[in-house]
This record gives sequence, C-alpha cells and structure tokens, in this order.
Amino acid sequence: MVEAAAASINANPLLAKVIGYYHDIGKISKPLYFIENQPGPENRHDKLAPSMSSLILIAHVKQGVEMAREHKLGQTITDAIEQHHGTGLIGFFYEKAKKIKGENAVTIDDFRYNGPKPQTKEAALVLLADVVEAASRTLENPTPSRIRGHLQKMINKVFLDGQLDECNLTLKDLNEIAKSFNKTLNGIYHHRVEYPEVSVNGKMHNGDTDRQQAKDIPDKRKQDQEEDRDHLRRLGMS
Repeated sequence: MVEAAAASINANPLLAKVIGYYHDIGKISKPLYFIENQPGPENRHDKLAPSMSSLILIAHVKQGVEMAREHKLGQTITDAIEQHHGTGLIGFFYEKAKKIKGENAVTIDDFRYNGPKPQTKEAALVLLADVVEAASRTLENPTPSRIRGHLQKMINKVFLDGQLDECNLTLKDLNEIAKSFNKTLNGIYHHRVEYPEVSVNGKMHNGDTDRQQAKDIPDKRKQDQEEDRDHLRRLGMS
C-alpha cells in the first residue's frame, strides 16, 4: 500500500515498504492487546481502565524504537518507527474515558502519542496508511463509493490534526496518495456479486461467470457521492 503510494509522489518506494514492515515491531511485547492479534471475541481492554489501555498502545512506539536500536535497523527506520503515530489521538479510549469520568476530568494529552510527528514523506505515508487501513476494517459493505468517502475522511482527519505539518508533503502529494490508497483498498475489498443459480441441462449452476459483471449494485450511491464532496475537496478526488 505505501510502496505504490510512494511511487506516485516520487518518494522512496523501497524505504516506505521497509518502514511498513518494521513500524509496529513494538507490539511484539504485548501482542494480544492489539485488535489485529486477538484470536476471538474477547478484548483484553474491556477489563482495563481507558487510561491504562492508552498507556499500552503508546508504549509500543517506545518499545519498537528500543528493538530497532537493539537490532541495528538503522537511524532512518528507527526514526520512522518513532514518528509513525505522530502525536495522534487515541480517540476510542479518550471518548471512553470521558463517558466514565466526565469530560472535565480527562486530559486529552494523556491519550495522545508522544511524537514526534513524521519528518519525511515515507514516515508520513506509513502514518496515513496505518490510519486508513485500520479504519477501513470497520466498514460495513465496503463499496467503492464508501471506501472513497471513508478514505477522504481519514486523510482529512490526520491533516486537520496537524500530523503532517512537519514533513514536506504537498497538497498535490496528498491528492496522489489518496488516489493510490483508493485503488489499493478497492482491490482488497473487491467482492464478486453472487448470481442466482440457474438450471442448465437439469444441473444447477451459479450464474456468476468470469464474463459476467454486476450491472446493478443496490447501494446509496447518490448519498455517498454527496457525502464525498463534503470531505477534503483539496485532495482532488471529486
């Protein structure tokens, strides 16, 4: 995902790919506290205070940096690991804490990563891909228009939070990154339409063939298109 996007903005595709491989190595110390590693419906964070959950998530960055230094991954990779969340907000646990304690009893900085923000295009690409890919897993019925709208929302959120302020990405770059991510995500979440079974010579066959394409997909296309226009027009995808 980051490799293709890096190529689209004349960044270093190989460097972006390698950063993508190593950026989350700090999760190895507590893998079951990260949703992608949980084997079943049980979530260990359900038994923890939101502040403790936040500390565990924040700690994986520091632990990743320590592992990178121990294994001599190089300063460029180590720096990118340290920057791959910037000072981003861990929104889920921040909101959970406010519901439990009340808004005035919660300090937002306690739920932010320590930074620094990305300093290079490649580190910023990994941050963006991390946010977009994680959020896309929550999409129900990921049609192309929904993927596109969701992608725009996520990039806009990162942009407005100031996480890209210290790298040299331009708005033109963001446009190309958004297009590249959109293409990749549509490839990942593409699904074939199931056709009704038809009878051929007394035998039942599924009507889906390699030559048949879906002509009508029942989604809220017009509504999605209207929502798309409201999100980060400067990305140039509308």
